[in-house]
Order: sequence, then C-alpha cells, then structure tokens
Amino acid sequence: MDGGYIAMARGRKLRVAVLFGGRSGEHEISLRSALTVMSAMDPVRYEIVPIGVARDGRWYLRPDALSMLKVAAPKLRALGRAGIPVSLPPHPGRHALVGASVTNGHSSVGNGKPPTALPGPIDVIFPVLHGTYGEDGTVQGLLELADIPYVGAGVLGSAIGMDKDAQKRLLRDAGIPVVRYFPITRADAKDEPARACRLADQLGYPVFVKPNALGSSIGITRVGAGSELAAALKDAFQYDRKVLIEASCEGREFECAVLGNDRPEASIPGEVVVKGGHNFYSYESKYIDPAGSTVQIPAQLPGDVSTRIRELSVAAFKALDLRGMSRVDFLARRDLSEIFVNEVNTIPGFTAISMYPKLWQASGLALSRLIDRLINLALEDHRERARLKFTYQPGV
Repeated sequence: MDGGYIAMARGRKLRVAVLFGGRSGEHEISLRSALTVMSAMDPVRYEIVPIGVARDGRWYLRPDALSMLKVAAPKLRALGRAGIPVSLPPHPGRHALVGASVTNGHSSVGNGKPPTALPGPIDVIFPVLHGTYGEDGTVQGLLELADIPYVGAGVLGSAIGMDKDAQKRLLRDAGIPVVRYFPITRADAKDEPARACRLADQLGYPVFVKPNALGSSIGITRVGAGSELAAALKDAFQYDRKVLIEASCEGREFECAVLGNDRPEASIPGEVVVKGGHNFYSYESKYIDPAGSTVQIPAQLPGDVSTRIRELSVAAFKALDLRGMSRVDFLARRDLSEIFVNEVNTIPGFTAISMYPKLWQASGLALSRLIDRLINLALEDHRERARLKFTYQPGV
C-alpha cells in the first residue's frame, strides 16, 4: 500500500511538502500560488511542510510560510535566505529532509545541527514552482530519484510542457492545431542576422516573439513591424537561448483546465479578456495592472465549440504524456472559424486570479477538494509506478 494511504489509515495526517519560489523569472508568481495552495489545504487532513527555494536554488524549511507569504506575495517580493537550510537526498530512503548548513554562501549537507527538529518522512511533495528549475523536469527528476510521490507531470511531460518548440511539434504531429511559428536560436540569429526578418516576413506582421521555455508572459513582445523585431529578440534572448517567432491570431483567448492521470477530465472553458490598453495578455496585464484583464467563466461559446475546446484539452494532455494537472491555453479567430492550442502549462498558476482553480470551481470542484484530488492523483501515480519492475534476470 502507498505510504500516503497508510498514513491516512493509521489516523496520521498526510505530511505534504509544498515547494515554492525557485530559480525562475516566475519566482514571485510562485509565492502567490503557494499562498493560495497552502491556505486551501485542510489542516485536519494535512501537515504542511513549507519549503522555500531561494533565488540561488537553496532550500529552506519555512515554518513561518503563511504569515511571510501574506506580506511578500502581494508585493511581488522574492524570498530571502531565511528559515532552516534543508536538502533532499537523491536516493530512496526514509523520504525525509536532511539538515544543511550555509557557510560563506555555500551549503553543505549534514554539517552542524539545524536549530529545530526537522519533520518526519514526507508523504507527498506538491511543487508550486513555475518556470525553469521547477516546472521543466529538473525537480521532478530529483523527486523520482528520491522515490517520493509528487503532484503533477513526470520528468518527460514536464520537460516537454516547458519547451514550447518541442511541445508544438508533438501537438502538431498528433493532429492538434497550433499557430504557425519558427524557432530561432541565439547562434542562428548571430550567424545569419537576416534570418529572423525573413521568418517574420513569411508569417506576416504582427508576430509574437517569446522565449522558448518560460511562462507568465515574461519576455514576450508583440511585433507590429520589422523595425521592432531586433529589440523584441534582444529581450527574449535574455531568458532563453531559443526564441519562437509566432504568427498572430488576434481574436479571443480561452483557457481550459485538465485533471487526472490515465483518464483525464476537462473543465468548462473560460475566456481571458484583455483590457486597459494592453494589446495582449502580458505579465503586466496579469499581475500588475488590476484593470488589465478580466475573465469570463464560463466562456460565452456555442455548445459545440465549448465541447471542441474540452476535447482538444484532453487530447493535448495525453499527447504530451501529462499527469495530474495542466492548463491548456487557446487562441481563436474572432469569428471562431479557427481555434489553436497556444500552449500547455504543467504547473498552472494558483494565484487569486488564476484560471486553473477558478475553472474547476465553476465546474463544481472547490479549491480544497481540488487540492485533495491532486494529492490523491500523485499517490495513485506513484503506486502504479511502484508496480513496475526495474531489474531483469534472464530465464526467470
């Protein structure tokens, strides 16, 4: 029986470690999501173990997490080096954190005694790490090595979900519509300076330039003319070595939430309406300008279009080998004559304005119950993988 279910059967709370922060440009958004997730977790069912990942990548046990995040998250502040330095050994064992000391800016495991006792074995880890070094398969690889159940997609699904170029290729091969685009690396742009202009000309202006592996609309620029392209590329290349130049599909934007493992389900779709002079759903319109956008849930759509979006969401989830959760974002012509999957997010936002929990709330699944489902899906997936054989003996 899975360790988490054993804990429940014995009457002990499930010990759930929540990872937040991280080495990503989405660090501050992660804090907002973590505050929402931890605030919604039932204290009768769960013992929360908050682990803040500082910008330098070091892990800190933060018993003060809820009070700290209530102050830091709304102001988009980053985590400092505070709390108890901890680490997770990359091998199966007791599923427990170990103490780490930080001396002269360097962390070492097992030196010195932590100031307070560490929690016991972790039953489940809930990564709320958006972007690089959290949503891209890196942390998931560590959790696989440690053999701890965790919420969300596995190593492969997480890596593909973060890499927009690889994601779009797989979606396209699965017959799922995506907008036309071209990838271009920093080396490509340097070796052939005219290449980006030629690709953008083929797509036709306006185009969107975006980092290949990032989220929260960071580094994205709407380019209306060739004279604006160089600046947009320079901005995007700050965040990734590969950039996408995408054809525009300016009309309507929809989002749909998916939940499950082998038999995923889709929520009702919602619509994002950009306002306040913003020309697309940018970081500023999402998180800084309170009047920058609104959401319409459910989206005002004909029944067949709503069904089509839900079907495409499940198809994308399966095509990318995802687990647990995802939010699928869509672009559509104003007249709904064409609908495209824009991208799939494997750790969607859980902030106060985030669509993923709002869509499930509108579909009849309250946030606290959604957290329960995600944790149970993590335990279910871990139990299924534990049945696999990892050794082979010829003739046996």
